[in-house]
Amino acid sequence: MTSTITARLLGPLSIDQYRGTVDDADTSDHADLPGGGALNMAFHWARRGLEVEVISRVSSDRSELFDAFCDRHGINSTPDLIADGPACTVDIRFADDRQPVMDQFVEGVLADVRVTVDEADRLFGASPSHLVLVEVVDRELHRLAAERLVGAAPLTGDFLSARHLTVERFAATLRHLDIGFVGWPGRPDDAGATELANRAVEASSLLVMTFGSQGVRVIDGRTERRRDHWFEVDPVEVIGTTVGCGDAFIAAFLAEWYRSERIDAAVDAGRALGAEATSWLRPLPDHAYHWPARGVTVCV
Repeated sequence: MTSTITARLLGPLSIDQYRGTVDDADTSDHADLPGGGALNMAFHWARRGLEVEVISRVSSDRSELFDAFCDRHGINSTPDLIADGPACTVDIRFADDRQPVMDQFVEGVLADVRVTVDEADRLFGASPSHLVLVEVVDRELHRLAAERLVGAAPLTGDFLSARHLTVERFAATLRHLDIGFVGWPGRPDDAGATELANRAVEASSLLVMTFGSQGVRVIDGRTERRRDHWFEVDPVEVIGTTVGCGDAFIAAFLAEWYRSERIDAAVDAGRALGAEATSWLRPLPDHAYHWPARGVTVCV
């Protein structure tokens, strides 16, 4: 029997404040839901049987949203999760094409987060860890590396679109990772995407770049002979939104990678869950939030 894999996440936990459609004044379907890339990943990993621990900060004023969600799905957190200060929030409305429009982002308690020594020991111990590389997490990774607190455990990171980082900063961060992920918002032959691929080879890292329905590129710079893999994606009808596809892909990819370390199997798993995510209106399926038939003011 395969032993349970323990994995840890460092990234934002935010309150996703759904506010109907862009031009809709009706408040009946407004809802405040627990969200953030780390929480979405944790949900997917827990469903796949991983033992999950999240390292982040949430406001003591709104912690009940996350407490209920994590308790329901068997997601663990560190003792320093709850902090004093304003909540991290983002307003989300839906456009006519049902795609989310996000604005009014408030960083809240995440703004000044500092990973504790105990949390660093957990992150960089023997178990694999994954980072959602918003600016504050990227900054903390470099601080911890400078203080020699980054260990040899498997470490991966989601650069999101990578547009918030310079190419030099991207390369410097990638050198600390075994695998990096980029959801590139353009074409595979864009000059910017090519530059990131070249940096992966220089860093001797594995870089996974997703291009939506166009395909998945995996650049393996771990050996002297660069390996460049291209995987087609079968387009599916988007009956929900694409807002949860990136987190779903990475979560499924890594869950399979931890078991097999096979690129093809990991991409297959990622493509399957990423396609499934297009049927969800939000980053996770409604049952993850215990979502009723109609929206409510607060749903956990």
